Amino acid sequence: MIYLDHNATTPLSPRAAEAMARCWRGLPCNPSSQHAAGRQARRLLEDAREGLAELLGAVLHGAAPDRLIFTSGGSEANNLALFGLAAAGSTSGPAPPHAIVSAVEHPSVLGPAAQLARFGWAIDHLPVDPNGQAMVHRLPDLLRPQTRFVALMLAQNETGVLQPVAEAATICQRAGVPLHVDAVQAAGKIQIDFRSLGAATMAVAAHKFNGPVGIGALIVRHGVAVAPHMFGGVQEQGLRPGTQAVALAVGMHAALAEWHAERQARQERLAAMRDLFEALLRDGVPNLVVHGCAAPRLPHTSSVALPGVERQAMHLALDRAGVAAATGSACASGASQPSSTLRAMGLPEELVAASLRFSFGPSNTEAEVREACRLIVMLHNELRAEALAGKTEFGRRIRAEHTL
Repeated sequence: MIYLDHNATTPLSPRAAEAMARCWRGLPCNPSSQHAAGRQARRLLEDAREGLAELLGAVLHGAAPDRLIFTSGGSEANNLALFGLAAAGSTSGPAPPHAIVSAVEHPSVLGPAAQLARFGWAIDHLPVDPNGQAMVHRLPDLLRPQTRFVALMLAQNETGVLQPVAEAATICQRAGVPLHVDAVQAAGKIQIDFRSLGAATMAVAAHKFNGPVGIGALIVRHGVAVAPHMFGGVQEQGLRPGTQAVALAVGMHAALAEWHAERQARQERLAAMRDLFEALLRDGVPNLVVHGCAAPRLPHTSSVALPGVERQAMHLALDRAGVAAATGSACASGASQPSSTLRAMGLPEELVAASLRFSFGPSNTEAEVREACRLIVMLHNELRAEALAGKTEFGRRIRAEHTL
């Protein structure tokens, strides 16, 4: 298989796997235990915490320490941030509490926002421009005295478009409103400095940068109040009860440290593969559209529309041919609805319905990119011919629309 779905999850780094294996072989202990073995496990956990914080630009020591809370992944970290900020904040007056989230957030941000709306909250969605970047200049007009938080991701998980987080953070700081940043797709792909971003909270997940599945983290800036929404233990500074997975934390740190040591070479190589991929597809697919190509993007993500074919049919054909891609966010790809992200960018429905996401990783080769493009072009031509002949449901619908 040619695996081009690294935004969904990445292969586990051998270095991270070995670091985890050492923990499992030699230290089957609870880091909350007070005996010597428990204290050793605690030290490994805290070393991983401190190492991750340093790599991500957080400061856990000194007069104004940040906090890094281990979670089960990015979705839990986003939920903890939004519900935690919601519960910790306070507003006065009869108006309902209010929050702002961008229109292109991950489902693990849009979902909690929708749940808060069911609880009576007022939710505004910050729109994006046709390139998929949040229109931050509209943020001041959306802020209210009742605004408890703003959520804006660092890099969009479908298009790879980088968002103006630092600009949004400046606006939020002036208004005294915390900004949550979902950096799950950005961590291990671009350099991140939490303190420089100006965010109140930030979520990351290990399996997006060749770490283990099942662990992530929420970073909380000094002085920011976040209330727990799970109870029954004092682990993770009272914000996330339950016995910590020491080996997973160690593996997460090892994977991010490995990326950090090779980051320049990896970024250049991935960007070169993405650019080659898009150039080859432009040569072979008439009217190809690359979403967000006019905006700054992650080096490894390419979201494209293949006009004349239906995304699910193309996805299935590619899967049968041995190419793994995605129809959208991995957390929503089981749904049949077209991408809400692409719709928020104002794209015509025919392009939304023809779009796929391809994402590259360190294990991919130029030969794989060329072969994947050959298969994509071939299958696109076959499916488009079938559609034009009215041999598919998609094709029959298109023919009917043209007849009308």
